[in-house]
Amino acid sequence: MASTLDFSALRAQAMGSNADEEAVTVNTRALIDKVLARYSGEWTVLRELLQNAADASASKVTIRFETLPSSTVPVPQTSDPSTILKHTILHHSIKRLVVSNDGKVFGSNDWSRLKRIAEGNPDETKIGAFGVGFYSVFADCEDPFVTSGNEAMAFYWKGNSLFTRQLQLSEVQLSPDTNFVLEYRNKTSPIPKLLPLCHFLASSITFVGLTQVELWLDDYRLLSLTKLIAPGVEVKIPKTLETKTFEGLFRIESVVRETIQLEARWLNIVAWKPKASLTALSSGSTSSNVKGATSTQSLKSFFSRFAQNTNTAAAERAAQEDKETQVAISEDLMGECKATVFLHVNTATIRAKISTTFSQELERATKKPPPKFTKIAVLTTSYDEKSASTSSIIGTASKTTDIFASVLPTKSGRIFIGFPTHQTTGLSAHISAQSVIPTVERESIDLNARWVRTWNMEILRAAGIVCRIAWSGEIVQLKERLSKSLADSQMTKLKQEHIGKVLPEAIHMLNQFTFRESTPSSQVGTLVEEAFWTCNHNTTIEILSSCGVMPSQDIRIATEDLSFVEGIPVLPPDLMKQAEGFIKKLMDFGIITDITTGDIKKELERQALNEKQLIEFLHWLGHKARINEVDPVIVRSLLDVAVANEGDGDNQIGKVVVLGEIKHFINPSRIPGTVPVPPNTLSFRFTKNIDKAQLEALGWEDLQIVPWLRWLVEMSGGQGALPKDQDLTLSASFAGVVLPILSKQWDGLSQSSKSTVINLLSTRTVIPTKLGMKKPSEAYFPIVKLFDDLPVIAGLQSVKDKLLIALGVRKTVELGLIFEKLMAPPDYSAEASLVRPAWSHVDLIKYLASVRNDIPSDDLKRLRDTAICPAEASNGKATDKRYRVNELFEPNDTLRALGLLLLQWPGVFRSGSEEGKFLTFLGLKNFPDVAELIPLIASAVARGDIGLRDRALKYFVNFHFQHGCSVQETANTKIPYLPLEGEDPKVSVLPTECYTNENATIMGFRILRKDLHPHAARLGVENNPPILECVERLVKAPPESHRRAIEVFSYFASRLNELNGRSLDILTQASFVPVTTKSSSSKGSNRFLPPRLCFLGAGNDDKYSEIFDYVDFGSTANSFLLRCGSKHEPSTQELAQLVVREPARVFTVFESPDRYLELLRTLATAWPNLKKDKALVKDMKKVPFLLGYKEFPAQSPSRNRQSRLNNTPEVYVDEDDVGVRTYELASADQIVIVDDVVNYNLFKGNFIAAPMEEDLENLYISLGSKLLGNLVEQRLQIGEPIEDQREAAKLEKLIRERIKLFMHDVPADLIRHNAAWVERNLSIVVVKSLSLRKSLRARNVTHTESKTAVQAKDQQLGHRQFLGYSLFVTPGNRDLYDVSQALSHLLLTRPKPQHVITLTVLLETDLYKLRSRGYNVERILQKKAAEKRVAEAQRRKQLEDEQQSINEQEAARSINQLQISSGNSNHPMMPGVFPDSPDRRPQSSQGRDSESDVPREKRRGGFFSAITRALGTDDGRRQSQLGDGGALPPPPYSSSDPEGAMTTTTAPQPVTAPHELQQNLINAVKSARAHNSQTVVSRPEVNNVSETQTFCDAKPAQDISFYALTSSGVKIYVSNAMVNKDKFIAENSAALDAFASVLIDCADTLALSRSSIHLFQDNGSSTIAFNQSQALFFNYRYFENLHLPRVLQNSKTDAIIYWFVVLCHELAHNLVADHSSAHSYYTESFLIQYFTKIVTKIADVSRSPSDMNLLD
Repeated sequence: MASTLDFSALRAQAMGSNADEEAVTVNTRALIDKVLARYSGEWTVLRELLQNAADASASKVTIRFETLPSSTVPVPQTSDPSTILKHTILHHSIKRLVVSNDGKVFGSNDWSRLKRIAEGNPDETKIGAFGVGFYSVFADCEDPFVTSGNEAMAFYWKGNSLFTRQLQLSEVQLSPDTNFVLEYRNKTSPIPKLLPLCHFLASSITFVGLTQVELWLDDYRLLSLTKLIAPGVEVKIPKTLETKTFEGLFRIESVVRETIQLEARWLNIVAWKPKASLTALSSGSTSSNVKGATSTQSLKSFFSRFAQNTNTAAAERAAQEDKETQVAISEDLMGECKATVFLHVNTATIRAKISTTFSQELERATKKPPPKFTKIAVLTTSYDEKSASTSSIIGTASKTTDIFASVLPTKSGRIFIGFPTHQTTGLSAHISAQSVIPTVERESIDLNARWVRTWNMEILRAAGIVCRIAWSGEIVQLKERLSKSLADSQMTKLKQEHIGKVLPEAIHMLNQFTFRESTPSSQVGTLVEEAFWTCNHNTTIEILSSCGVMPSQDIRIATEDLSFVEGIPVLPPDLMKQAEGFIKKLMDFGIITDITTGDIKKELERQALNEKQLIEFLHWLGHKARINEVDPVIVRSLLDVAVANEGDGDNQIGKVVVLGEIKHFINPSRIPGTVPVPPNTLSFRFTKNIDKAQLEALGWEDLQIVPWLRWLVEMSGGQGALPKDQDLTLSASFAGVVLPILSKQWDGLSQSSKSTVINLLSTRTVIPTKLGMKKPSEAYFPIVKLFDDLPVIAGLQSVKDKLLIALGVRKTVELGLIFEKLMAPPDYSAEASLVRPAWSHVDLIKYLASVRNDIPSDDLKRLRDTAICPAEASNGKATDKRYRVNELFEPNDTLRALGLLLLQWPGVFRSGSEEGKFLTFLGLKNFPDVAELIPLIASAVARGDIGLRDRALKYFVNFHFQHGCSVQETANTKIPYLPLEGEDPKVSVLPTECYTNENATIMGFRILRKDLHPHAARLGVENNPPILECVERLVKAPPESHRRAIEVFSYFASRLNELNGRSLDILTQASFVPVTTKSSSSKGSNRFLPPRLCFLGAGNDDKYSEIFDYVDFGSTANSFLLRCGSKHEPSTQELAQLVVREPARVFTVFESPDRYLELLRTLATAWPNLKKDKALVKDMKKVPFLLGYKEFPAQSPSRNRQSRLNNTPEVYVDEDDVGVRTYELASADQIVIVDDVVNYNLFKGNFIAAPMEEDLENLYISLGSKLLGNLVEQRLQIGEPIEDQREAAKLEKLIRERIKLFMHDVPADLIRHNAAWVERNLSIVVVKSLSLRKSLRARNVTHTESKTAVQAKDQQLGHRQFLGYSLFVTPGNRDLYDVSQALSHLLLTRPKPQHVITLTVLLETDLYKLRSRGYNVERILQKKAAEKRVAEAQRRKQLEDEQQSINEQEAARSINQLQISSGNSNHPMMPGVFPDSPDRRPQSSQGRDSESDVPREKRRGGFFSAITRALGTDDGRRQSQLGDGGALPPPPYSSSDPEGAMTTTTAPQPVTAPHELQQNLINAVKSARAHNSQTVVSRPEVNNVSETQTFCDAKPAQDISFYALTSSGVKIYVSNAMVNKDKFIAENSAALDAFASVLIDCADTLALSRSSIHLFQDNGSSTIAFNQSQALFFNYRYFENLHLPRVLQNSKTDAIIYWFVVLCHELAHNLVADHSSAHSYYTESFLIQYFTKIVTKIADVSRSPSDMNLLD
């Protein structure tokens, strides 16, 4: 409604009205008090008056406190000023404060502004903005007085209004100063603490224009502050600096650096601590009091031993020094101290450039236009001046009394807006910005208001730029000092001593500009710091390094010692350690980085390394590479540029080492460091102290023996630069060094390395012998003494024989020589007989066997390849021909019987002797292998030597395993050698061409000779032929006869486990099963079918034997067919496939529709599985395989005509009247489902009908058959409604009553609409006539008949329209069958005739007959409805009674009110007392019995308060989790005074009468409702409750959904996070019903609607109950944990009491939403109002024997 009002027009109308205008009044005292509440800072009055003095251009300010003597402690009678001053501080109080300044006297405008609040100083260059600063004097003063020039002004109060009076001063009264006289309101105000006051004054004089401030106490000058300013020097702004702020409001025009000297003189008493002094003095006294104190102190000291001492030694020393100083101060309170400090102030002139809009908005906020120019000052301390300031402090109290402690920004500076604020800057520098707009109390910066925030943020950014300019100035000074120091030392390059001189100053400067978090607003420091770092165009800053002051981009951080690259500028270590914060900022912002490999590379390119630096460089780089801190590519790049000199010192330049060419280092455990090494190997003296892993990480490898030897060989023979004494082929001594090194490493060399060494040395003269340097093959071991003239090695005692043998040094004489000297023929000379006999092959073998281990491999190979042995002839002699040893066999009888070639050996040959072993080593064979034996057998067969073949086979079988023959080797032979069973002995076959299973002959396979069957595995013969080959033979030649099939199939049955994969696939698809056709002739012709189309068994008794092929070959053979896919009987899917494939044949074979229908019934039963086969279903829908029938009426046409004339429907037909049925096959879309017998009887013979069986009908419908009802079109002719519709009401009552009985037992899947829907949506109308014309769609057949009842939707009858569903009936006696037929189509999806008949019987029969027939009429129709009606009636009656009682109370109260008012008109009504209260007495009689002074929380006691406290509903003490919301409390409570305490006297207030309270309770009950949503979702909330500062109204989150109903109809909601909701409901159904029963008992007591009660389960919720928009929810979890065990023991009392209180709590939320005192009031009112009823309910439940009976 409000959104449609034109408020602008309304306001204009109000302004144009003739009503009197009224000024808005202001309570001045309240306004000033509220303003002063914002001025919470200390010394506010002095700050404002000092600021006013500065605005008046004053130079000096005098502050004087005038005191009043104590009325209890007399003034000491002494002239000692120290004593008098001490007494004044301890006992006097402040009388008056007088603040004087020598500034400009007040003008008329000043006097006017002084009288106006919130006008402010219009001068934009002044700090004052709000015009309320002066009024801070009212904090301590009631009537301030001001004099200035020749005028004075006095302020005074009249009530709450402030007035002034001015006075013109006479010449005598004139004063050159402006004086503010403040008479203290409180005459007992003590003297303020002097030291904090002095600190404030010292910091106040820093930035304001004042030059002198004095502090007086009576006639004693306690403090004098003086400020001197040296001439300023302009600071040059770097060109790279951006002087404009981020948003462009300000630009730095210029910066001037000034040096300020602050001097302070103060009395010692400023630092005096009275308590400390008294303690110190008392320690030396001997009075009794002091003794007592000492005793007490001793006790304290004694017990303090048991406490943990947390003071450090430093703290104890500081405390001792402070104690000593206080003693010294006490002795000379009037002593004077002096201190001087020097400060740097960089003052920037800033130009403001703002838009007109911004200026106007800012002026509106500050009451003055923004300045065009302003100044920002940054106060810092230089290192030298800080030292000078420290040394200038003089006096007794100088050490402990640092007057300038708040001036020097040692830790964190402050923001000055004329005077210091609470806001820190975040760095060790003060920032003064007089144009900053503060908050009202001027203690912090306003960063909230929109325009003010932008202004202040820009000023802070400008301050950051000024700080950066100040930094630049400090850096320039530091650079100048370095230059001067370098010039004084007459050096050209900076050294560490130069850097060390300025390092302390640099550290001080970095710490001074180190930013920390500012307080209380961190945004202030962030803005200043952001501008400081980002104002430079380049991301760099000048800073001190090891090479002087340089840009940070050229400086690096040395994270480790890199002394080998001294030329890289790095940050000094002390600077990094002592200025850690600033350096961390540089690193975080990326302004300075660590030393990179690129820096090191540049330095390595710039200069060469000496030996020391080279070693350090290799150490560093190797370590980094090893721990993967440096990439291998970078390692390589550093080594490529590194160059070193091998000289020992700077002046000794030796060989140049280019590290980029180095590839190897020396491993002393492999190669000594003293031998010559290749040029690509680094000298051992550089790497001897470096770990091997580090050197390998550089990409270097330790020098291996092979490369080293190769280099020595390449340098030998005078070809290299090595001297002769280091030539391996010429120097025997050098060879004596190298060969032992090689010998030591020989075993560790790989085979390829050994081969390389042998190739390098075997052809060179590297072996020293007694005949000189020889090649290894020309040298012999010393043990060889066969001949005297052999070159035997010499001088190689430490060289292993392994190496020498490998090189070719001989241990045996060469075979050629032996053959030449020892195998020569006998020497027969003329002079002598036989000199030396010739050696036989036996002698040769014996010699060679003796030196076998020393024979070179080449000689052994020569022995194997040389024919040195004869064979054994048939007579046992040696043959003339000689053979190689590997061509001969051992001489033994077994091998001799096989006719093999044997070694000729005289005597007995022993294979275990040395000669036998050596011959075996040379290749002598001790048995023939398969490759030799099988050709031997085959050749014997070819020669006809069957005996030799059998001996050879026997030998092979006997020694098969002994000789390690392979079965695969025999099976894979290509030579036929095996005999067959039952065939010619001369016939031989391969092992793969015969088998051992004799049954394989059935398939035409050959069998191995039977005596060899036990050895078939050794011969490589399988038991059975491959199954795939058998399958192929079977498919190629299937068995022609039944007997042959049994044999073949039985053989395959014995190999079932082999049938899989490919073979099984072939058998499944192949047609090899012989089936004898029934029409075959006597010749017995067969047809072959695949096994999957055959079924096993005789088939005589099977109902499908006529349409399927059955075979039986015996159990064994049948098992084979089962494996191939045959079955004992067809599956339903196979039946379906057959009948779809051949429907006509099947129907013809069955010769009976009944048998075919039986088959269809089987398919209908299996339809859930059949419909999974999509292809089959598609065929079933198209193929005409379904059986239907047409029925032609048997009656004559005349009779049909007579029936139509009589309007008699042919519903009930006698058996004699059934017509002729003809069955035929059709597709589903050609068959009609008979869902209406009446329509069927009318139109039968005009369509193919489906059998009237439910299963078959479901099958037909699934395949696409249509319902008859959908094919019949009906046209209703409805007459006009009659006037009297009483019959309709009577019929409607009957239908509603009986339809419930009918629907009770109907399956749920058949129900279209339930009884409740019919009651809501069906109307009954009595009309004059009804006729129905039916026609069969797509067929020219019609039928018209009269009806007594029809059902139709949305009918227009004359001028009346009936929307929705209506049942139209004719008057008089109507056929209830018509009614049932009309209703059944509305109630059921597919009504059956039996359904219509059943409903007709229920409508026609009365209840008593139905009960006699077994219908439980009372239980179904009456129980729940009756209980619901009774409960609702009782609840309504109870509410009506209570409402009547309230009305009676209201009438009685009105009468009593009139009577009491006439008799007690003189007595005022007390708050909270009802007019008709019997306790209402005259005010004078209340006396001490009055409870007005007792807090309400104390008065609210008793039984119900205890209950609420126990349950957590006492909201004043504990947060409740039962409800939520917020509303005003009812009388007599007050939201502004929750405790009920009366602080002021007010007029009596009206209170709520009891009948009004009762009416509120009833309204709360009536407003409760059911929750109609499926879910309850809410977010958690916490709202402050106004009654206490420590109480919050918590509203937990809810996320639940409706899931079930209890037996009594109470809704159950469960958490959406619950995983298994069904399991929870199933396991707790009884308990949930019990909980609902308890809550219903409580609700009935309150006459509360049961539908408003809801249960919920949420394990994650701490909520007991909650009220969701007047719907009440109760947590089952608490009932389960608290009351379920007792309730299960038939004790509901505790549960009812507990949940009744909870229910009252939630009902109270219908009146008050939050948990306030009002809510507690209504909760207790509910309990009191219904206490009697709940007690009665508990008593009834306790007496009831069915205490635990759950509701239906």
